[in-house]
Amino acid sequence: MVVQVKPRVRYSSKTMEGSQQKVEANIVLLGAENVGKSALTVRFLTRRFIGEYGDIESIYSHADKIDGRDICFNIWDSLCPQNGEESGYISNRQLQWADGYILVYSICDRASFNVVRQKVQCIRQAKQKLASTAQVIIVGNKRDLQHRRTVSSEEGRLLALSADCGFFEVSAAETYHGVLMVFHELFELIREARALKKGPAGFKGIVRSMSAVFGRKRTE
Repeated sequence: MVVQVKPRVRYSSKTMEGSQQKVEANIVLLGAENVGKSALTVRFLTRRFIGEYGDIESIYSHADKIDGRDICFNIWDSLCPQNGEESGYISNRQLQWADGYILVYSICDRASFNVVRQKVQCIRQAKQKLASTAQVIIVGNKRDLQHRRTVSSEEGRLLALSADCGFFEVSAAETYHGVLMVFHELFELIREARALKKGPAGFKGIVRSMSAVFGRKRTE
């Protein structure tokens, strides 16, 4: 079973990129250690579950197709800072690179939930400073370990609602479909945010928006 909450505001994406154009989305996974960030990433990339990972930070590219549109997911599987006081820290490079974030905690680890809460605040502040439209989904992982749960589904939902972002509870260990829904939903949020950003600006505004979204990623 997958638990999902969507952001309150949804926008039509009918004016988005043509169906024949390949679209990129840069996604950063953030969270404490041992919450399953890499497991979620590999599940999405390969459909397989691998339970053990070393301390490796990687960026993957993955081609997918949504509603007949070719999508390239660029996924930054990040490491959590070792200093506990910096657990909510997000690098400037990540903030500038990301179109969207997946914030992962373990339902069995309250400290990891607190880390996600801190990162939500950091992203909110950065979005205001950078005028960013980056979207966020909060994911409670390890739903298969209900007997060890320390963070309720309601707490996850309330945090997501307070930040106006998406929310899922999944088990990377048990299901591929739930993980797929997370990445596809985040892409839909990114696509809608781009449409809203360029919608009222007229042709010149559209050109500027496309340059900001696509040109920046080609040069970094």
